[in-house]
Amino acid sequence: MRIIAGDLGGRKLIPPPSDATRPITDRAKQSLFDILAPTIEGSLVYDCFAGTGSLGLESLSRGAKFVTFFEADRPTVAKLNQNIMTLKLSERCRIVQGDLFKWFALSITRPTSTEATGADIVFLDPPYRFLNQHSDELLQLSLHLTHGHLKPESIVVFRHDGKDELELPNLARFDLREYGDMTIEFLRPHPQSP
Repeated sequence: MRIIAGDLGGRKLIPPPSDATRPITDRAKQSLFDILAPTIEGSLVYDCFAGTGSLGLESLSRGAKFVTFFEADRPTVAKLNQNIMTLKLSERCRIVQGDLFKWFALSITRPTSTEATGADIVFLDPPYRFLNQHSDELLQLSLHLTHGHLKPESIVVFRHDGKDELELPNLARFDLREYGDMTIEFLRPHPQSP
């Protein structure tokens, strides 16, 4: 695992402590960031289900202003923190450890308690089993994102197993890419109805 381009291009990342996560391939990551290139500079990023931070750290390397990483697994958070410290990026990011579904629910009911920044780009990269086992929580997460965290021009990057589908409410797909058994959907908030 490594950062592909930007100020930190070529730097190696510490991989996840187990094979429970699926790091994105360099080819897919390059393609993903080619699509996001016009929006990265100065952006606020949420890296949901961050693992050891590959997508969020790539964003920082390419000029994102700030990244909020969401990760529940303690050993993985330790590796993520090591990557952040090694790359000297602690001033440009934070880690929200624990249940991101609870954090997003709290961010709507008590926004000041979470210090939510809002996001220009959201990486939504849940474990593949989540689409089947936790689809209701993912649907609710989508509602929380669109009701309190996204701007009309924000982009949600939704990565999942190509065999699975989940239509996220209040988001419209504007692009879709397939890489082997992986699908990456690019979504924007639906325009508000008058």
